[in-house]
Order: sequence, then structure tokens, then C-alpha cells
Amino acid sequence: MDSNSVASALSRHLGGEFVVEGLQRLPGGASRETWAFDAVSTDGTRARLVLRRDPGEWSGAVARSTEYALLEAASRHDVLVPRVRFVLEESDELGAGFAMDYVAGETIARRILRDDVYREARTDLARQCGEQAARIHALPIDDLPELEVAGPPELLAQYRKVLDDIGEPHPAFELGLRWLHEHMPEPVPGRVVHGDFRNGNLVVGSDGLHAVLDWELAHLGDPVEDLGWFCVRSWRFGADDKRAGGFGPVDDLLRGYREAGGGEVDPERLHYWEVFGNLKWGAICAIQASLHLTGVVRSVELAVLGRRIAEMEWDLLELLS
Repeated sequence: MDSNSVASALSRHLGGEFVVEGLQRLPGGASRETWAFDAVSTDGTRARLVLRRDPGEWSGAVARSTEYALLEAASRHDVLVPRVRFVLEESDELGAGFAMDYVAGETIARRILRDDVYREARTDLARQCGEQAARIHALPIDDLPELEVAGPPELLAQYRKVLDDIGEPHPAFELGLRWLHEHMPEPVPGRVVHGDFRNGNLVVGSDGLHAVLDWELAHLGDPVEDLGWFCVRSWRFGADDKRAGGFGPVDDLLRGYREAGGGEVDPERLHYWEVFGNLKWGAICAIQASLHLTGVVRSVELAVLGRRIAEMEWDLLELLS
């Protein structure tokens, strides 16, 4: 990544000549990179943009072009997402990715949960997140790119394979997989599932929620999957008494969901998907650590995620008890 290469890509896709200033990689994103910069045109017009790209292949995610199309569709249906600009092509020589507008606000979860500037915003964030989840789940499938269908059977098979391929013994995860198979809920018509709807993938300002990011795990399935994932303890970042993302009670999340047309949520189904979320996050941490240990992507961050597996094992056992 360098300023000249990004400027050349801007010229090819947006027309005109550009100078790129202040190119920097933003924190976060263990599997994919996020770069921010100012695009300055010859007439002096300045736009703050973000480039999302892959440092390598990650088979568990949708293609960047698909994520781009999802964001376009979400924007058309009043979901809070950044405006997308263009998809990178092979001729850009920058890898797979796309450019979008920068959305002002904070994404670091611990700051959102602790800094005084977000104190007022936190009082309504759980409800706002429920509202956005309902809008995501209401996206018309015929207005979207083709997405994988993944309900409980497909997802359990996926993470069973992940754990088997890594080849490490994790008895708590084996117990979790067995419980999830035995308590599988009745199937529902597939709807859009964000796949990573949680604190840390949100842009928040002092006035509340600004955008929902990171649609790379989107698929068609049970919409309550997103709500259960939102409640996983890891995404509370220490605010453990506030089940909904560390922001507030789960009742606020479900109220926002219901008021935005998402309907009533069965508590047992929500519990099922929270159990699944802990298993999923534990398996993902194992994947990330494996990427580092095998040399595919050398990263201290990926290595540290491997040390967090025990947290998910503990949380999983707590939920099952």
C-alpha cells in the first residue's frame, strides 16, 4: 500500500486526477485491513475515504465485490452503512477490496463503553442496534447479491470441520457441538444475516449509532443468529452485567428490534444462538492462531487471539450449565 498506487486507483474508478494524503492503517481487523486517507482532486475538493482490503485469502468470508453490493443494497433500504465508491480490480494491483466514505465516530469498543463523550449515547445504543438488526433482516433477498444459505445444520458442520482441521483437542467445544445438535431449533425461512453484528463493528458518535460495518460474514439464515452473537460476553468488553453488547439489558435490544418490525424473539432461540456464538468465536480464534502458527499471516494479534480460546470455553460451559 502506498499513496501513489491508491491515487492511481482513484483516477481509474472515479475519473480525474487525485493526490492521496495521510494514508494510514486503522486499528482492528485481524483478518482484513482498513486504510483511511484523504483524496484531494485537482480542483482542491477533499474527501475522506476508507479502503478495505484483504492481506491474503480468507475462505470464511464473502468476496469483497459481494460485500460492496450488500452495502449498496443496505443503503437503499435505510440501513446505517457507509457509502461505497468502487471495487478494486486486478489492474489496481492492490489486492481484493473496495473504497467507501469515511464515517466519523468511534469503533474501538472499550472507548465506546467507557469514555464520557459516549455516556449519553450508551443509554440508547442497545435499542438502536436492535432497530438496525431488524432493518438488516428485512432486506429483500431479490435485491441482493447471491449469498450462501447457512442455518444451524450448515453452520455446525462448518465449525465441526474447522475444529477437526485444526486438530487440537477442545473438549468444551465438543460438548457445545453436541448440545447445539441436540437442541437445534425449528427451521425458519432464510433471511439476511449480517454474521458479525456486534460491538466493535459499529461506528458510534456522541449522538448514537452512525454505521454498521464488516459485512464479510453475511449469509441467509436464522435472523436471531445476529442477536445471539450480539450478546456474546466477549463483545461486552468487561461490561458483563449489560448483556446487549455491554450497552444495556437485552430487553432494550429486543424492544428496538420489535419496534422496527423484527417481531418477537423466543428467549430459548436467543439462548441457542448465544451458545452457538461462543462456539463460533472460539473456533474463529483457533483459526486465527493457526494462520499465525503456520506462517500464512504472521501477526502478534492473531497469536494473542489463540490465547483467548479458554475464555470462550469457560463462557460456553457457563451457558450450558
